[in-house]
Amino acid sequence: MELSISFTKDTAKYIQIYEEIKIAIINKKLCAQDKLPSKRALAKTLNVSIHTVQEAYEQLLAEGYIYSKERLGYFIAPFEFEWDQHLQEHSSSASTATSHTINYDFHNGHVDKGAFPFTSWYKLLKKHLNMENLIISPWQGEWTLREEIAHYVARSRGVQCEASQVFVYSGTQNQLQALCHFFGLNAHVGIEDPGFKRVCSTVQQCGLFAHAIPVDQSGITIPNESLHLIYTTPAHQFPLGMVMPIERRAAILQWATSNGAFIIEDDYDSEFRFKGLPIPSLAKMDQLQRVIYFGTFSKTLIPSLRISYMILPHSLVNDYMLFHQDQKSVVSKIDQLALAEFIAQGLFDKHLAKMRTIYRKKQQVLLEAIHAHFSEEFKVIGEKSGLHIVVKLPSWLTEQNAIQLAMQVGIAVYPCSASYQQGSQEAMVIIGYGGLTLEQIQEGIALLASVW
Repeated sequence: MELSISFTKDTAKYIQIYEEIKIAIINKKLCAQDKLPSKRALAKTLNVSIHTVQEAYEQLLAEGYIYSKERLGYFIAPFEFEWDQHLQEHSSSASTATSHTINYDFHNGHVDKGAFPFTSWYKLLKKHLNMENLIISPWQGEWTLREEIAHYVARSRGVQCEASQVFVYSGTQNQLQALCHFFGLNAHVGIEDPGFKRVCSTVQQCGLFAHAIPVDQSGITIPNESLHLIYTTPAHQFPLGMVMPIERRAAILQWATSNGAFIIEDDYDSEFRFKGLPIPSLAKMDQLQRVIYFGTFSKTLIPSLRISYMILPHSLVNDYMLFHQDQKSVVSKIDQLALAEFIAQGLFDKHLAKMRTIYRKKQQVLLEAIHAHFSEEFKVIGEKSGLHIVVKLPSWLTEQNAIQLAMQVGIAVYPCSASYQQGSQEAMVIIGYGGLTLEQIQEGIALLASVW
């Protein structure tokens, strides 16, 4: 199969590839079960990067136009109906979304790339890139890294555990999938509402029953439902940002004990608390009896490292090991060894101290800029910790309008409504600041105020 695409300059190349293939599928020029060219082959044919083709394929995959087979490639998905869709050349919702150049991206998942310790990390990667380390790691993770993680959570969060309780994964969704499969299809899972939308999607994709548990000013509320698991972010609720007080922490632990349920505590950015003393983790209070502890290095180091970890109660370890005994590691052995030594040498703690100072200053500049340029009708919440805040919008400005106006001047802010399972009554936007410079934060907020 050959695909010929003539690129224009007004739209990203991956969108044009996506559009051309989509139109060909709808018009039956590409038939069900037809195999698409490999990413490498199509990239060579079109003289674009493999990443560009990958983005196009991923969009087609997400919309169901194609499907993938492991080690075989991508294929056209079958359609059992005729689809008479009116198509305009080079026009789609995807292209509309990217019609504005974004100069100030206030994404909550971005970090300060310039502060990453490249020199130290490169030395460790170079050291561990040798013949002995070209084999795959144990599926649970490298023992040295599991030991270092156990030491780290003990000194930083007061969580006392053994290395055998620590399991290394390639992200929160990956370890949540493994946990869902372990608990099985009959399990009922409570999820914060609002909360991480990918958590809800993961639970549902795994076939488990997902229950929206409302959040109030203290965090997730005590469930009325009978649940096996409940997912919560007590150190910095996502997205609203409240810190769960000790009374609610004690209550949710008591609920879990009384109901024989387990709490998934996602401590995703607890390292960055800017007001007051660190709040004890649920895992510390409970000492890993009913708490399953999630941690990640995406915020503390870089998201592309793709290393996270899950710490299980002793009562679950043996059964979990048996259930997943045929799995393979999903994290690079070399990256794991480099990270283990990075922590062991004290470089991680040193890096964290530096990043706390950097992010504290960035947040201060952000809050000062909002105070200087916006009226009191714009209310900031969730500023006590983490790398994002939430802004409640005045009654005359909807969430959608706010985002569209921002985009028109090259600014990306993000909807809070996307985090709700049962709808939101308030107009709010999420503003992250980790990936922007101090100057960009000041300029971006000033420019935002000119259109809001």
